[in-house]
Amino acid sequence: MPTCTFFGHRSVTQKTEPALRSTLIRLIEENGVELFYVGNNGEFDATVRRVLLDLSKKYPIRYYVVLAYLPKEDVSPDPDSFSDTIVPDGIEKAPRRFAIDYRNRWMISRSDYVVTCVRNDVASCAAKYKQLAVRRGKKNIEICGLTGARPF
Repeated sequence: MPTCTFFGHRSVTQKTEPALRSTLIRLIEENGVELFYVGNNGEFDATVRRVLLDLSKKYPIRYYVVLAYLPKEDVSPDPDSFSDTIVPDGIEKAPRRFAIDYRNRWMISRSDYVVTCVRNDVASCAAKYKQLAVRRGKKNIEICGLTGARPF
């Protein structure tokens, strides 16, 4: 089954959500993507999670928020707050300072598509993982600054 993951800057613009939504609808309807992995750092990841939750009410998709760190038991009194989360196998062996890198590489390795919101390809973490995904042959769809769906 086709799978997709996401990388973007911590902050987003008002144009991000509509561009993301239209891109995801195309991935689902035209490319048969049914499974999505998203991180949990910053506004971009939160926007992705919100859009995926909404789209999951209309489309038969699954999505997981992939955690870099195991949640502490006392983080949330609501156990459902982690119902859509997973932790990559083996991450507990990664040193804490490399946990996000481990998680991001794990998501790339399991994805066919990577949706990115990288305003420029300078030395940012989002740009680093976008470039890694492209080098590994993943289909990249850049949405940053778009007001609608981008051809892919």
